[in-house]
Amino acid sequence: MKLLVTGGAGFVGSNLIRFLLGETRFHVVNLDILTYAGNLENLADLEDHPRYRFVRGDICDAGLASELVSETVAVINAAAESHVDRSIAAAAPFVRTNVMGTQTLLAAALAKGTSRFLHVSTDEVYGSLPWADPGAPGPETDSTAAAERFTEETPLAPRSPYSASKAGADLLALAYHETHGLDVVVTRCTNNYGPYQFPEKLVPLMITRAMESKTLPVYGDGLHVREWVHVSDHCRGIVAALERGRAGEVYNFGSGAERTNLWMARRIVETTGADPRLIAHVEDRPGHDRRYAVDASKAKHELDWTSRVSLEAGLRETVAWYGKNRRWWQRSASGGRLGRGTRAR
Repeated sequence: MKLLVTGGAGFVGSNLIRFLLGETRFHVVNLDILTYAGNLENLADLEDHPRYRFVRGDICDAGLASELVSETVAVINAAAESHVDRSIAAAAPFVRTNVMGTQTLLAAALAKGTSRFLHVSTDEVYGSLPWADPGAPGPETDSTAAAERFTEETPLAPRSPYSASKAGADLLALAYHETHGLDVVVTRCTNNYGPYQFPEKLVPLMITRAMESKTLPVYGDGLHVREWVHVSDHCRGIVAALERGRAGEVYNFGSGAERTNLWMARRIVETTGADPRLIAHVEDRPGHDRRYAVDASKAKHELDWTSRVSLEAGLRETVAWYGKNRRWWQRSASGGRLGRGTRAR
């Protein structure tokens, strides 16, 4: 079976393709436009893999989408503009890629009779959760111990242009199922970390700046809480939803490992051996969601999925990866790229 994976040169997409080629028998067509966060170096060692083909292109290109969808049996849409700060500065690219691009792919999938359209989304579409006890989750706390978590039935309440664009894409995908009968599954995962993540996101930003003895900026009081999932666990969840998910359903993926941003910064400083005084509080960003946490019991019961990588082990492995791959992240952060050719086979 041949899959179309969009955004396969990005963080989640490249890890997903590695998982598909290493753990399944799927053939993969990778469609990616190669924006600043897309890097073919992420998959350079797989360039000649017999079950892999790369196509450089835009998911908003209806002709190209139709052509590629027609030669594959299922679509995994992992292409997205995903950085909240960038969406606050300029929302238009997020609407174009995340909403219009998803609609273009959905239309092609419907016209070509695609057997399954799996849309990769985010828990940020649910908005922000309160703490059960606002005074409880200090920077050294393992968890907020708060009872309230997002379920698949939680009403969508996005609070940034990024999350609003993802919510719009989710609703479009589910509407194609309800209106046209297209086999659609939506997945929503909590914060990911792991290898090949562009250095603008919290974990790689803290790791790389710590390794260069640069200031580690923490928004506001640093007590914003996130639930962390290793990207390998997320990839297993996506494939489980592709193979066993029910059409028209949404599945949350979470680990239960909630930490404040300040806790994460301090643990990364400790793991890298950097000076703790590098951590600096900076002005909070507008509309900063206070807490995310999901109930992943539906994925456990229906997909037989649970996270396997502990946050402690995953962080150690991630720090080690960035330590061994300085050339990759230094070039990425500076705008340089390796392997940006348009090899289409």
